[in-house]
Amino acid sequence: MLFRFTEEEEMLRRQARRLAQKEIHAITAEHEEEESKEMVSQLIKAIAGADLCRLFVEEAYGGVGIKALRICIVREELAQVSNTADGIFAELGLGTFGVNVVGREEQKKKYLPRVARGEILATFSLTEPNAGSDVAGIQATARADGDVYVLNGEKAFASVAGYADIYTVFAKTDPSKGRHGISAFIIDKGTPGLEIGRMYLLAGGPEFTINLTDCRVPRENLIGEEGAGFRIALGTLDVFRVTVGAAAVGMAQAAFEEAVSYAGKRIAFGQPIMSNQAIQFKLADMATEIEAARWLVYRAAHVRDEGLSERPIKFASMSKLFATEVAGRVTDEALQVHGGWGAVKGTKVERLWREARLPRLYEGTSEIQRNTIFREVMREGKR
Repeated sequence: MLFRFTEEEEMLRRQARRLAQKEIHAITAEHEEEESKEMVSQLIKAIAGADLCRLFVEEAYGGVGIKALRICIVREELAQVSNTADGIFAELGLGTFGVNVVGREEQKKKYLPRVARGEILATFSLTEPNAGSDVAGIQATARADGDVYVLNGEKAFASVAGYADIYTVFAKTDPSKGRHGISAFIIDKGTPGLEIGRMYLLAGGPEFTINLTDCRVPRENLIGEEGAGFRIALGTLDVFRVTVGAAAVGMAQAAFEEAVSYAGKRIAFGQPIMSNQAIQFKLADMATEIEAARWLVYRAAHVRDEGLSERPIKFASMSKLFATEVAGRVTDEALQVHGGWGAVKGTKVERLWREARLPRLYEGTSEIQRNTIFREVMREGKR
């Protein structure tokens, strides 16, 4: 197979790289590592200014159509510079994918043109304190009451929720049906009964809780039909799981470049440590794994976009599993190349080491990916 970017895709890559290395780098440098409302606002404006929000919207509503490969290109570039910028970009797509795919026409007209213009930020909220990988175990409820649904429950790990304008939230409209009783809702910022709390993670990302207390959501904010939430959630993750792999590749690439730079400048025993074969072997292995992960990610995106498999979930899980595991190994080795200086708080390689730990957990842990891969391989073997 001969795979290369089209001219349009290559232009997108250069555009995303310029954005990341110039504007995003300048914004994050000004605010250092801790994100703030002002920083998030600046990042959204920069991403929108580069016309990248249109990647999450269909053409009829001001976008260019949703393609996993395009999203992968942008996430790889953003993640090399800023985990926060990458998270904001990805969450906008996660939080609006359901509306794009199964939303009512009124919902699409209300939200999608504003998404394409970068005027609003969205979040995707599925996980709960007692329900992560076990989606069917969510306990949030949505009770029909005339022209509204009354939502109650607690959500966790809702990325950028503290800065978001709209929230895609999943709750059970019929708890007796398990996963088939889950529905999806879009909730506007400021809706009474919706309260946001802050979570502080290992890598300092903008994560939040969402508490719903008799939160009254109009019936027209139901996405799709009652009971369609599980399918909407999995459909969303099937696309964005691949792009997590692309972000992981970006982190690994940035760590590798830091290791190369440091190994060329660090003098020990009268010569750069890069002169040592042990360091050379580390760098060679890192480069090889990054390249393998990159190809697996972009092949998975290509398979999904072109409809080359009836069940692209296998490729999505393989790419997410491998790329995130590679990011963990590469950032760890990059820190090892730096020695003690790599563990100093505030250095880029130390930050990347912390950030690279999280993708093995969100949007399906590595263990869940292995379960999925095994299931799909066994399914193929039975045909």
